[in-house]
Amino acid sequence: MIYPLNPALMELLVLSMIRREDSYGYQISQQLKKVSNLKDSALYPVLRRLSENNYVDIYDQQYQGRNRKYYRITETGKKQQEMLSQEWKEYTKAIDEILNDSCDTAGGRADE
Repeated sequence: MIYPLNPALMELLVLSMIRREDSYGYQISQQLKKVSNLKDSALYPVLRRLSENNYVDIYDQQYQGRNRKYYRITETGKKQQEMLSQEWKEYTKAIDEILNDSCDTAGGRADE
């Protein structure tokens, strides 16, 4: 993808994934690779920041003899995800308006 993930969008995506189901880091990174060429190592500072802001809780769970860190969204995290989601909708609406206006008026202004 040529569009980078800024910190707010990354936060929105991660919180949205965790809101659907508790997830572990590798699982989250694989989902993010659908929209970004983000390195796995770049995800963990985001998860740490989400934890520090009380947006997610972390717990360990055994899987094939090893512990995995799982991330679970908190009520504060749900509110943050909802706010970011609303901001994203407004942002994409404004982008769509620009794109559609420029497509509709390829040779001139729409009011001409």
